[in-house]
Amino acid sequence: MAVKIVERKPLTFAERTYIPQILGGLRTTFRHLARRKETLEYPEQRPTVPTGYRGVPTLVKDPHGREKCVSCQLCEFVCPPKAIRITPGEIAADAPTHHVEKAPQAFDIDMLRCIYCGLCEEVCPEEAIVLQKQYSMTGYTREEMVNHKDRLYELGGTLPDQHLKWDKKKSAEEHGNDRH
Repeated sequence: MAVKIVERKPLTFAERTYIPQILGGLRTTFRHLARRKETLEYPEQRPTVPTGYRGVPTLVKDPHGREKCVSCQLCEFVCPPKAIRITPGEIAADAPTHHVEKAPQAFDIDMLRCIYCGLCEEVCPEEAIVLQKQYSMTGYTREEMVNHKDRLYELGGTLPDQHLKWDKKKSAEEHGNDRH
């Protein structure tokens, strides 16, 4: 195996003094000085959120204030960093919504682990998880960065429900489909 020696061309006098590199750096600095300032007075002024932005995952309720989540745990299984923890619970037998499968007893999302991938929103069959446009999530301790069920519903609010799973099926007589 032959070794090939590559000859380098010698540096000019200007290149040895670094003057072209210094002038190039000064040119960039002066260009930035002449540019219009892009500073925002945060939090009074906030930047616009781009379309398709995936923010904080939250839980939402239907327009009647009922939980959409039925503890299917698909979001927990699909979450790559395992940031979601669900403890399934039963709906009381005397509740008017007892015909629905179940509801979460506890629902926690660890925002320190969340990678904002949006898989939880995509896999949810009830559209109970929605990614909000919120981007400033802070806390002083690790415990403050774990969003529990009540906090998730507070952040999420309500959204229209296309599934109508809470409404009991009406019989044929109630619809007026009597066969005479």
